[in-house]
Amino acid sequence: MTQPTPQKPIMLYGFKLSGHSHRAESMLRLLQLPYEYREVNLRGGEQKSETFLKLNPFGTVPVIDDNGTVIADSAAILVYLATTYEPARRWLPREAAQAAQVQRWLSVAQGPVYNGPAMARMVKLFGAPADYERCKAIASSLFSVLENHLASEDFLVGERPTIADVAVYSYIAVSADGGLPLSDYGAIRSWVARLEALPHFEPMPGSDRNAV
Repeated sequence: MTQPTPQKPIMLYGFKLSGHSHRAESMLRLLQLPYEYREVNLRGGEQKSETFLKLNPFGTVPVIDDNGTVIADSAAILVYLATTYEPARRWLPREAAQAAQVQRWLSVAQGPVYNGPAMARMVKLFGAPADYERCKAIASSLFSVLENHLASEDFLVGERPTIADVAVYSYIAVSADGGLPLSDYGAIRSWVARLEALPHFEPMPGSDRNAV
């Protein structure tokens, strides 16, 4: 089955230190789709500009523009790319139970991952006004569940990586940036390494990647 390609490179609006942006860029790379990257100056408030709000009224990255089809939100972008450009559906299974499990982990990525390790990182790196101890508690609970799951599984759903892994990976891989090292979670660290060894995959940039 031949993989379709976009008419011209997909435009990705993102921010390199954003795990949400990393999810979208990772999927573009994994599918080997041509794309152009446009850095959005979050520190300067560009995401709240009139021009950017026309792309995403919620004022967040990432956003892609695929030849006039504009998709915002990292989870939505993963679903769009996997269904549009990967006809074999290896990254987003068609089978109902597996598709539901993928959706479950996408919800985890937008919930516990965001409110735990992602928000802890935002507190430490960007001074976000959040309850750091609450972030740590959420992360601890998340890591326990994830460690238990990955103790007997190579990937989150099934025997091969899916968009669920891409969605959950980014902020977990750099959790040490938020003062949450993975030293006690061998199964999680092995899973991170498996993903980073995939062809065309580039690790999430972090300031403290060695503190795991």
